[in-house]
Amino acid sequence: MLLQKGQKLLFIGDSITDCDRAKPVGEGLFGALGKGYVSLVDSLLQAIYPELGIRVVNTGLSGNTVVDLEARWQEDVIDRKPDWLVVMIGTNDVWRQYDTPFITDGHVYKDQYEATLRKLVAETKPHLQGGLVLMTPFFIESNEQDAMRRTMDEYGAIVRSVAADYGTQFIDTQAAFNEVLKELYSATLAWDRVHPTQAGHAVLARAFLNKIGFEWNRN
Repeated sequence: MLLQKGQKLLFIGDSITDCDRAKPVGEGLFGALGKGYVSLVDSLLQAIYPELGIRVVNTGLSGNTVVDLEARWQEDVIDRKPDWLVVMIGTNDVWRQYDTPFITDGHVYKDQYEATLRKLVAETKPHLQGGLVLMTPFFIESNEQDAMRRTMDEYGAIVRSVAADYGTQFIDTQAAFNEVLKELYSATLAWDRVHPTQAGHAVLARAFLNKIGFEWNRN
């Protein structure tokens, strides 16, 4: 597995990462990591790799766009000195264009999204002793012609491009959900096609753990 003993693994993103984590920092006992995929990742790392003592931190914040991440990046990423950083952002950047189409102040269009993400990756990667993982935003909708799904795929393609250019780990979360959507209706995994059920969070946790070489059947 890519994670090494005693490393700090920090997750940052929007409500999908936040999931009612403790504030100001999601770390520790009693649900401090929230109720989503970050907590599932932490639980499985503790259960299967207890000797590594991986420190998991959640700094996701509901409603955030990549612009919001930039505003708090120094405090919530750089100053916390993680060894590994996992970034999943873009849902609100796209969603606000569809649920509040006339309130353009909150829209983050593709050029700004890409420029900001590239800036954050470029300035952060040299500080990481472990690595950086970029996860795409997703829309739990099997119809690829749906307007918001189509736009979300375009933002996902930007994440893929940034990951390739900077040599980071990359996770296509939409592809992970697409496999499950072959069997399940979207509302089974997310009532609003955005905020996953526990099964949906399990899809995210599995995709992340597979990317870092997690051995599911390890003795």
